[in-house]
Amino acid sequence: MMSSKDALSQFKKGLYRHYKGNDYKVLDLVKHSETEEWMVLYQACYGEGFSWVRPISLFFDNAVNSAGQTVPRFLFISD
Repeated sequence: MMSSKDALSQFKKGLYRHYKGNDYKVLDLVKHSETEEWMVLYQACYGEGFSWVRPISLFFDNAVNSAGQTVPRFLFISD
């Protein structure tokens, strides 16, 4: 897992593609009120457009796709 410090240096708002194919708009960085952990606030660009939060270290972590390849969980595609 990537450290929060390294993940913070990679953060930028914009459009990201999840490794399973859906697009999400990254809105902001937010801090968990109890743990003070940095989280990414992002919104689905499909369906009802639900908003989600994920710890920044997990947002920029890798995942294993259906072909068994290790890929970025979210890939930046545009501003």
